[in-house]
Amino acid sequence: MKTTGNIVLVTGGSAGIGFEIARVFSEQNNHVIITGRNEMRLRIAAAKLQNVTPIVCDVTVQDDVDKLADFLQKNFPDLNVVINNAGKAFYYKLDGENNAFKNAEEEILTNFLSIIRLNQKLLPLLKKAGSAAIVNVSSIAAFVPNHVLPTYAASKAALHSYSQSLRITLENATRIKVFELMPPLVNTDFSQEIGGANGIPPKLVAEDLIHAMEDDTYEIHVGKTAQLYQLFHHDPAGALLAMNS
Repeated sequence: MKTTGNIVLVTGGSAGIGFEIARVFSEQNNHVIITGRNEMRLRIAAAKLQNVTPIVCDVTVQDDVDKLADFLQKNFPDLNVVINNAGKAFYYKLDGENNAFKNAEEEILTNFLSIIRLNQKLLPLLKKAGSAAIVNVSSIAAFVPNHVLPTYAASKAALHSYSQSLRITLENATRIKVFELMPPLVNTDFSQEIGGANGIPPKLVAEDLIHAMEDDTYEIHVGKTAQLYQLFHHDPAGALLAMNS
């Protein structure tokens, strides 16, 4: 997959992993469209980037997604890369003292269902491109859950399964490649509550994505995700213990 000369959409592109992905792509002669819910944060992020168009959009809101799809159809009909990065996570335990249903409802909508909806809306555009890609940003937790991120992990496991099915569906019938980016703990504002200060820099995640796309590596195990993945296949119980120790 070529990583220059593309029109790239990055959801949740105003901070963290999304911002670094937008930065790396913009520096490689791509035009990048970043979305987010907060207009001020988007403007600040856009001011730090080249070749960028910021759009206020909440991917969990149907009307916002419809407007985004219409805007892209009219203004960026050559869109050929969609990076589904927007996410939500709640740090809590399934001990009956927290609202697990509400947490799960928000996480499943943001991390899973919203991605299905946006991909569905944008597939007609992507099918017209000579070379196209969808990148779903998943997590190390897609393989092995962490009990203090229980429904977040479940949402990422669902996204992993969906990504595999989407890849198989599109690989023979279209020119759309489906990538899944699976970071470990990353040092972002998003992750501070769960010890994000000990995570890897988001820049490394973005750089791994670029290299993997160039090599057509569709499942991208960043950093410790690769180690946990191997442990998971050889010793599932050991991997679960490692993730929850």
